[in-house]
Amino acid sequence: MNLEKAILIAGTAHQGQVDKAGAPYILHPLRVMFSCKTQEEQICGVLHDVIEDTYVTLDDLRKEGFSETIITAIDALTKRSGETYEEFINRILLSPIACQVKLADLRDNMDLTRLSQANKADYARVKKYQSAMDKIKGFLEVHS
Repeated sequence: MNLEKAILIAGTAHQGQVDKAGAPYILHPLRVMFSCKTQEEQICGVLHDVIEDTYVTLDDLRKEGFSETIITAIDALTKRSGETYEEFINRILLSPIACQVKLADLRDNMDLTRLSQANKADYARVKKYQSAMDKIKGFLEVHS
């Protein structure tokens, strides 16, 4: 496991991307990473959007030497084309690491203080994220 390598890959892959507030996008995966406890979770946290939002593939991460545990969690954290949000969240439940990373991701995404002004769509998104967070937390309580 190499957290430094994961940070470098994410920084390069997200270069030039900005978030809804216009800030460098890489700040989001870094905040998610810092919210995670274990090194595996931190690696997945910083890489959680690279497959969905950049040119990086799971095979690229394999070639970089990341473990299948990491690859499986990152795959679970990647929403597939045509997949509903509920199906996506249900797939995350199959990976304990992905569950922890998604909770950190949701917490960061629900922080509207980064936006200069929140609108109806932002509040609707927070409601959807809260529902997903409740589902993941409930699952973890039962299966811990």
